[in-house]
Amino acid sequence: MAVLVGKKAPSFSATAVINGGEVVEGFSLEQYLNKKYVVFFFYPADFTFVCPTELIAFQDKLKDFEKRKVAVVGCSVDSHFSHWKWLQTEPKQGGIKGVKYPIVSDLSKTISENYDVLAGGYVYSDEGNISFNGTPMAYRGLFLIDKKGIVRHQTVNDMPLGRSVSETLRMVDALQFFEENGEVCPADWHKGEKGMKATQEGVADYLSKH
Repeated sequence: MAVLVGKKAPSFSATAVINGGEVVEGFSLEQYLNKKYVVFFFYPADFTFVCPTELIAFQDKLKDFEKRKVAVVGCSVDSHFSHWKWLQTEPKQGGIKGVKYPIVSDLSKTISENYDVLAGGYVYSDEGNISFNGTPMAYRGLFLIDKKGIVRHQTVNDMPLGRSVSETLRMVDALQFFEENGEVCPADWHKGEKGMKATQEGVADYLSKH
């Protein structure tokens, strides 16, 4: 599994569904450069079980992300037709109607491959035949990208393990606190708490108070 932290987020141009039903081609994260942070997350597939709970949870906290100037973008290997249909389906019927942030279609699986979250890969036999080894879907990868397009945080969960949206917000707060104050964030730091100077004296002072 590749570690993308500290590196430029892989670029792409793909079809996405935005605003709950508008299909756009050529969607790219580059539109947010120097303007917004991005939480870019992958999920295995539309019309599954854990996935709608995650996508709806991100929507429920969308205003909290927007207050922090963070764009939330989802992605799976489904087609944009599948995304659109899922977005028109009521939650009580397994849908995600009401989700407004962009959902990218990675039908070619190249975006998942570039972010190294694809749960398998193509292999060639001695006869030259190609097959897919593994599961042709993405793990639950999540990438926090700063305004310069650099990945600052990533997590990758196996498919049965849903993510914590609150933890994602906490990481956004920690990154922005560091950028604004130049102090690092100790274990279990939350917004509103004091940071710590990245020195031996700073560590000693912090530990003496906890």
